[in-house]
Amino acid sequence: MSVTVENPGTDPVKTRPSGFVPLSARRRVTSNGAGILVTLAVLIALVPLFWLVITLVANGIEPILDPDWWFRAERFNGAANAIIGTLMQTALAAAISVPLGIFVAIYLVEYATKKSVLARVTTFMVDILSGVPSIVAALFVYAVWRTTLGLPRSGFVVAIALVLLMVPLVVRATEEMLKIVPQDLREASYALGIPKWKTILRVVLPTALSGIITGVMLAIARVMGESAPVLILVGATRATNWNPFDGNQQSLPLMMVQQYNNGPSAFDDVWGAALTLVIIVAIIYFGAKVVSKVFAPKTS
Repeated sequence: MSVTVENPGTDPVKTRPSGFVPLSARRRVTSNGAGILVTLAVLIALVPLFWLVITLVANGIEPILDPDWWFRAERFNGAANAIIGTLMQTALAAAISVPLGIFVAIYLVEYATKKSVLARVTTFMVDILSGVPSIVAALFVYAVWRTTLGLPRSGFVVAIALVLLMVPLVVRATEEMLKIVPQDLREASYALGIPKWKTILRVVLPTALSGIITGVMLAIARVMGESAPVLILVGATRATNWNPFDGNQQSLPLMMVQQYNNGPSAFDDVWGAALTLVIIVAIIYFGAKVVSKVFAPKTS
């Protein structure tokens, strides 16, 4: 019986093929390459965003700095009139959509079972509403409110159409935030004898509050600039209407469409209204983030 003894002086590295690359080196190259691709993708995505912001500021800052643009009455009674209508209509839509969307999400995550028919139907309807165009929602509300019930046009009717667009966004955002709350927090609360409704109110919702508010702000930003509902469901007015339940009411999207139709001479007003709308959304968003940090659970 012959035994082959390996030469102890042989270097295993020198016996590797000439084109061999160590596994650790290949992983390092792959990781660096992936990092470079991701960074380039982020930079490419930021280019149109910065371009949009710079264009808005460059074209819209001049009208905003003009006091006459806010309160003049020759054409549209100033931007203040449109801002009041926009805030009222969006506030009404949010007052209905946010509680409704959060309650639906709580049911789907905390109470519904996999075999629940109601949960499956609700999820299906939320998915359908998520893809409904704003013009379809506006036409549906018009058919019900104006054609069937014969009720007058108003800012509240616009808010109803915005509710159809806003609810699915709130439901989806809240649902995802509730799902990532650790189950251990719920079980620890149940172990202390705290009922389920109180656990949701005092433990689950505060933990997910920051993400829920972010989702709500995205929903508000999405519906605040919708033009189809205001074009179909309410008319423009030069007089400031403080009652959204009666009569026509101006808004920023409606103002932009009107001024655009007036020709190139009114394009400054369009840019100014667009920049104003972006500023309002940014103020609401950052204000909500501050509120969420104040009421969020404190961690050591």
